[in-house]
Amino acid sequence: MKKNVWIDTDLSVGMKRYHKEGYSDVDDGYAILQLFYADTIKIHGISAVFGNTKIDDAYRLCNKMATEFAPYEIPVFKGAGEKIRLKKVVTNEAVEALAEALKNEVLSIMAIGPATNIGILLLLYPELKSQIKEVVLVAGRRTPTSYFKIGQPVSRHAPDLNFDLDNDSFRVLFEHGVKVVLCPFEISNKVWLTAKDLGELKNGRPANDWLSEESQPWLQQWLVSGDNGFNPFDVLASHYLIAPEDLVIEELNAHLKIHANDMLLDTPENTYKQYLICDKTVGFPVTYCYDVVYDYHQKLMDSLIK
Repeated sequence: MKKNVWIDTDLSVGMKRYHKEGYSDVDDGYAILQLFYADTIKIHGISAVFGNTKIDDAYRLCNKMATEFAPYEIPVFKGAGEKIRLKKVVTNEAVEALAEALKNEVLSIMAIGPATNIGILLLLYPELKSQIKEVVLVAGRRTPTSYFKIGQPVSRHAPDLNFDLDNDSFRVLFEHGVKVVLCPFEISNKVWLTAKDLGELKNGRPANDWLSEESQPWLQQWLVSGDNGFNPFDVLASHYLIAPEDLVIEELNAHLKIHANDMLLDTPENTYKQYLICDKTVGFPVTYCYDVVYDYHQKLMDSLIK
């Protein structure tokens, strides 16, 4: 039997950043492509959300991948363009489409951007939470000083972006008791894609050639920072849905806690932010993915080069 999946993504492959120099993340594209190629997965819909880029860009790119590369017809819906506003929660096309899908099918949700669409769904349709098998997200850390270090030597800290952009949406998931699976920086930082891998990915299939080509500027940014490749963060979430046995997991509890802002540690201001901390103390239960099996890289490449 195939696993029924809904994809919620802030897809930004090939996009230049709006607020600073450089390019946006490409890893959503790898996660979506991996699910397209998986014989054990049936995708019921793709919803766009803001995050790595603006909602209009994410929606356009979701349509591109679904139209040009999907192995079967997959509907695409436009979702939230900003975080949840608890004083006035507003629905959107993606939330309504996901609600209709859940009325007919139990779904696993891969939410690889801010969890805004899922949070809105649970607030407006709490009766549907039993139809959600699991929500797989890319977020979290073990301690407030488990910084997301980038570069060799370390040149900067990366944000826990999906969580940072909408803390409340994660809280909604936890408080509604849905099963949450986290694939944090701790695991993705153990997986690397290099120029050699991008060369192998470019195998004549339109989707592979497009993703390989559009990943070049993103790879270059990492090389400039001193790394030999880049971490394909979101692909750990898709891989969990396809073959969870390839990931090493631990059952932990999640907490939303306030600590010094890891992005502003070198500034004189006393600046704080919310953190998603996962440990053994009492909290919201989560499945926490923190390592991969020894031959994971080959398994990943095999899943992408079909």
